[in-house]
Amino acid sequence: MFKILTDSTADLPAEYLKEHNIGCMPISYILDGVTYGRDKELDWKEFYSMMRDEGKMPTTSQINPAEAREYFEEYIRTDKEILHLAFSSGLSGTCANLRMAAQEIMEEHPDVKIIVVDSLCASMGEGLFVHKAVRLREQGKSMEETARWMEEHVQNLVHVFTVDDLFHLYRGGRVSRTAAVIGTLVSIKPKLHVDSEGHLIVIGKVRGRRKSLNALVDYMGEKMGSWAQENKDDMVFISHGDALEDAEYVRDQIKTRFGCEHFMINNIGPTIGAHSGPGTIALFFMGDSR
Repeated sequence: MFKILTDSTADLPAEYLKEHNIGCMPISYILDGVTYGRDKELDWKEFYSMMRDEGKMPTTSQINPAEAREYFEEYIRTDKEILHLAFSSGLSGTCANLRMAAQEIMEEHPDVKIIVVDSLCASMGEGLFVHKAVRLREQGKSMEETARWMEEHVQNLVHVFTVDDLFHLYRGGRVSRTAAVIGTLVSIKPKLHVDSEGHLIVIGKVRGRRKSLNALVDYMGEKMGSWAQENKDDMVFISHGDALEDAEYVRDQIKTRFGCEHFMINNIGPTIGAHSGPGTIALFFMGDSR
């Protein structure tokens, strides 16, 4: 059986990773002068508290080729077939560096095969992508068959999310400073998604928190299409920046409106949360197209 690996940007619960024997590559970040990642971790509650209450602004960095190589070398001691589902190339150079490292290792170790698939996803969108691969592996699909399915269906992974604080998007270059200031004054909440090239795009604006949450559910209604009828047991993933009650509200609205029964809710980890900030709510599901 082939090994599935992903990045910490997938925001999957630790128990899920353990249950399904998934390897997870930590992507580091710096907060208050301290580097966190592989060797040092920070509780996500404390992470958001430092951002929200203390005004600390974290920074992140991509995995470089040397780190990617070291990461793969840990696994090839026991696993000769590895499928890595990577963080969107539209948001980071990590995927390209993983592919470079995988190619080098396969040239040196002919008995090893590593396939790196660009998920074009972020947060639990990447997590849902991983979940699909897990299900295919459980059905007895080979690594090549699974990788092919993932590449063919990457555009069916739909992302939509909203943030509570526009200044985090301003820091990341997603909105102007003027838009952040004015939007904050009049309680404008943006609606964003990850497009077909894996980039983060603003697709709408709503006034007020509750309306912004309802807008996520409305978007799901627009994008599910025929996929919902053909795949009634699909899971819906929801991630949040220390805003569990709002995530559960979105879940309950989806249950009521669309009859979905299978959900996974988890916090947005620090690597993604550094850019989206506290209060972010993100919704991920399968649809006809992004």
